[in-house]
Amino acid sequence: MTQHSENAHRSTSAPVVVGIDGSDASAAALRWAARLAADRDRELHIIHAMNPVAAVTPHNAYDAFAFATMQDIRLAAERELATASDQAKAAAPDISVTTELSTGNPAATLIERSATAYLVVLGATGSTGTLAHLGSTLLAVSSHARGAVVTVRGPDPDRRTGPVVVGVDGSEVGEPAIGAAFAEASARGVELVAVHAWSDLSQGAFGGSGYLELPIADFEEAESALLAERLAGWTERFPDVAVRREVEVFGPRERLATWSRTAQLLVVGSRGRGGFRGLLLGSTSNWLVQHADCPVMVVHPG
Repeated sequence: MTQHSENAHRSTSAPVVVGIDGSDASAAALRWAARLAADRDRELHIIHAMNPVAAVTPHNAYDAFAFATMQDIRLAAERELATASDQAKAAAPDISVTTELSTGNPAATLIERSATAYLVVLGATGSTGTLAHLGSTLLAVSSHARGAVVTVRGPDPDRRTGPVVVGVDGSEVGEPAIGAAFAEASARGVELVAVHAWSDLSQGAFGGSGYLELPIADFEEAESALLAERLAGWTERFPDVAVRREVEVFGPRERLATWSRTAQLLVVGSRGRGGFRGLLLGSTSNWLVQHADCPVMVVHPG
């Protein structure tokens, strides 16, 4: 099953999928997705979701009123999809674009499409739109999609300079994120920065200056060896990628946030080093999706 899933994402027919809702955030995501699709020679599939009541046959006066109203909304959504298609081709003239108007749950629709997508792209925030609302659809898709989900965010999401930066937690759960980061750095022809931390806690969580009593040098030596071990196989597979390694004693959140100001992409795993399936997102990944200053790719195992 895992092999099938991996092949599905890598298939030449796997499209870049982007969810839109008419907000400025989804417009930024659309441009980003279109350019990525052009760079990777892939089809762009644009999805807009609307209330499923539009597909219900009316049985009384109220249903008829609601149905007529939703038909107007459907027409507006169809126009929005047509506009989005034009905007995508303006951003990347040579791409192939398909559109989909879904009457299903937005998150469920995108999660379902993620199974055969190259990756899924969403805007970071929204105004009144459905797909881009961080507290619902974006969080659900980032947590439960298959493959990779990119949240397009930051003051300059189209930035083409700077490295790809990956957070390495040292666990097997994080291996797919490392692989995706190497692939992205290779495709973009840029340096890869691998940031690893011994603890998921921030420095302040240790309170006062107590952290100074920890055997920092011993931790750094051990964690540097662990990071080298995690990267070894990938450096062999991607010899063209120059790698910078950073080992932090405390949580990587602050360091990754700093890197996001100059990076063109952050890559993180979908769960923390424990890999508990009950967790939606690892705490660091969840925070970066909401606060980073560049696009964030969340990569799911398997």
